[in-house]
Amino acid sequence: MLYASQAGEVMTPQGRFGLIDDPETFDIAPFKPKSISLHLEFMYTRSLFATGDMNRQSEILNQVAGLIDDGKIRSSATDTLGRINATNLKKTHAILESGRAKGKLVLEGF
Repeated sequence: MLYASQAGEVMTPQGRFGLIDDPETFDIAPFKPKSISLHLEFMYTRSLFATGDMNRQSEILNQVAGLIDDGKIRSSATDTLGRINATNLKKTHAILESGRAKGKLVLEGF
């Protein structure tokens, strides 16, 4: 992970570090002296392993949908650039390379 050592430096002792990504490697050494706990999140763990709290995922998703419907949270998607095709991919990539992209860019039609 790119910033693990910096994160370990600035975090408080006994802090919690959460990951939703799958880094190829992860150096735990910066976290060990401060007893920082590492938490991994995978959206489908409950259903994949039929855990006792499997219905909790539905509750969480419904709660998030309610927050979106109530306007309390919003998507970070800022622009929809049309269907996925070579032209729109080039356009999207050019925006990202320019450094002027804000939020998420969306291509539709997978």
